[in-house]
Amino acid sequence: MNLKLMAPIDTWDEAIPLGNGLQGALIWGEGGTLRLSLDRGDLWDERPAPGNPLAGFTNAKLIQMVAAKDNDGIAQIVDGANAAHHPTKIPAGRIEIDLATGQVVQEFSLNLPTATARVNLENGAALSAFFCATAPVLLVQISGGDPRGLRLLAPESVKKLDYPDPKVGTDAAAQWFVQPTAEGPKYCVWAGTRRVDGATLVAATVTYSTADGEDVVGVAKQRVQAALDAGYEKLHLAHIVWWKDFWAKSSVEVPDEQVMLHYQLVQYFYGSASRLGAPPIPLQGVWTADAGELPPWKGDYHHDLNTQMTYMGYQAAGRFDEGLSFLEFMHDLLPAFRKFSKDFFGAPGAAVPAVMSFAGQPLGGWAQYSLSPIHGAWVGHLYYLHWRYTRDEKFGREIAYPWCREIGETLRALLKPNADGVLVMPVSASPEAWNRDQRSWVKPNSNYDIACLRMLFLGNAELATSCGEVAAAKEWTRLAERLGPFHVNADQRLKISSDEDLTFSHRHFATVMGIYPFNLLNIEGTEAERNVILKSVHDLDRLGVLEWCGYSYTWMSALRARINEPESALWHLKAYLHACILRNGFHANGDQTKSGFSSMDYRPFTLEGNFLACAAVHEMLLQSWAAHPGSGEWGPIRIFPAMPWLWHEAAFTDLVAEGGHKVSAKRENNATTWLQVTAAAAGEVRIRDNFEGRSPKWNRADVRKVGADFVFNVAAGDVIDATLPKPGHLPPMPPAPPAPADHWIDGVPQAPKDPGVRMSNDLG
Repeated sequence: MNLKLMAPIDTWDEAIPLGNGLQGALIWGEGGTLRLSLDRGDLWDERPAPGNPLAGFTNAKLIQMVAAKDNDGIAQIVDGANAAHHPTKIPAGRIEIDLATGQVVQEFSLNLPTATARVNLENGAALSAFFCATAPVLLVQISGGDPRGLRLLAPESVKKLDYPDPKVGTDAAAQWFVQPTAEGPKYCVWAGTRRVDGATLVAATVTYSTADGEDVVGVAKQRVQAALDAGYEKLHLAHIVWWKDFWAKSSVEVPDEQVMLHYQLVQYFYGSASRLGAPPIPLQGVWTADAGELPPWKGDYHHDLNTQMTYMGYQAAGRFDEGLSFLEFMHDLLPAFRKFSKDFFGAPGAAVPAVMSFAGQPLGGWAQYSLSPIHGAWVGHLYYLHWRYTRDEKFGREIAYPWCREIGETLRALLKPNADGVLVMPVSASPEAWNRDQRSWVKPNSNYDIACLRMLFLGNAELATSCGEVAAAKEWTRLAERLGPFHVNADQRLKISSDEDLTFSHRHFATVMGIYPFNLLNIEGTEAERNVILKSVHDLDRLGVLEWCGYSYTWMSALRARINEPESALWHLKAYLHACILRNGFHANGDQTKSGFSSMDYRPFTLEGNFLACAAVHEMLLQSWAAHPGSGEWGPIRIFPAMPWLWHEAAFTDLVAEGGHKVSAKRENNATTWLQVTAAAAGEVRIRDNFEGRSPKWNRADVRKVGADFVFNVAAGDVIDATLPKPGHLPPMPPAPPAPADHWIDGVPQAPKDPGVRMSNDLG
């Protein structure tokens, strides 16, 4: 499958993305000029903001200022820290190629199976490029005549950081520069060329003294020289083998070219930007370009939603090494998180700054969220899910539980009983309600706090049990119980907090976190539970999309699939694809059509919406959640649980269920006709009977029917296989779902007629 873009591409954020986890490149250009913007994941300026406004600022002081309603004073300190140019992610530089006379760019493409870019030129010549998966170099091959020139440009934006001018070097076959940073580290970008068999070969790399040693020039030269000596074809072959293994882990097929292309593209983003042993994906991944500006939002790690969503699309796809990139990175930062907990909260354990640099230091921003310890609990959910999906007891014992336990220790120390004996935080908020206004400080605990805390404590109880720590497990369970119930209004809708209903359109679905992704409330629970879920979710329809971002649409798609509303799930996914992505697939946050899908129309790209789109597809194809998090039970495997009617034919291979079981299935005429489960471990496997009265023909005789499930006792490696008869005709199209998901014209989602209720900043 190919991504194809017609020339020109005259802006960096619509470029063709390449990467090998550590380094990345964007290919763009117009006319006779091609540009290759270069990035490296660990290039950071870690200097605190001038004067370090956060130095000496503590949670105790924050509590006092919140009580005094000194929101402006808080903003001066915490927003002030974020307003400075540094700390920040920094771009590496750019190569500009003036093509041979007569060569004009016509079309850009990206072959996803081989992770190889191609640029077709007007006279029949072409350029091909890949960021090698097995060596830290970018390779570019240009046919059809020598380029007229090649320029290596240091980034203009670093001048805002008061860096010294780069030291530039050239020889007959190479250009390079060394960019000193402010406090000692330096990096080198080296580009070398060679004429081979009538084509021009360009190799480039970025070296950084913090990782590659002080001789950044020597290391860069050696890497480029080795790549030129090996040649394009040899390195490309090794590169293709790596990507073949990557794609072999799982596959998905749905009858929608737009959805399929985006799904494949975003899985490609994992392989390009998240490798084991390399920096994990921040807001822009390895695609921070030099466009004259430093990256939006500092290119940082945002933990009030962004990183968690970024790493929600890998579990079912079985891309566990790509997920470990983030989990091991955060585990290695425990010393920084312990320091943050001690210095800011005066507490034992570890706390994760919600707005964080590569080194794990807090960057400031809206204090309601940037300095809240709650977001670390949500990050903890990713450790829990990884353990649940891999069944890796060593990971659980040595990484997941120790990390989550330390996050829990900080939160346990901060929680205090109120007059009713309910454990509450000293201050509370609900991201990102009322932005940074005084009203954003809500009565503890917000429903967001309750959901994150309960999920962490229940997950810790389950992890502790697996480690044989029975007493600790009981204590974590007790803490979860002492948080009290979710706040629900008289109409049975989830609230922001005990004192605040959600009354406006809002991009962050913090109020319903307990439904998805945590499953603390589930659609198969009691009638009362189901009533709260449906009323709360459908009320979000009433409040509208006015202040949604692109990730709101993909989040809502996954949420609707989880509660078995497939038509609504598809509408929200398609609305996102229609309105909120750039033509290269990058999630652009705002409504790029400016047609009513949101009042937000800004475009700095971030990647979390992309990855949650994959999670939404997975939720439609396969679900395996347990009804009671923390219990240690395994939920039934639900095959095609939330399939939209339009997806008559579909299939998937080796998607992973919780428990590590690999699942494959086929769907014809809107019905499952084949399924296969390969057991990861001995025990009981349950498959939900959602086959609408058709009887599966199993490959084994020991199947039992228990309630709504087919039940098997299996050994590791056992294969459960079943076929079902293909229906002779399609079932009737279901009734239109509630607005806005009933708005379609010729297969294209239409913006709601009523965009909803604006968030009010009037404090009254």
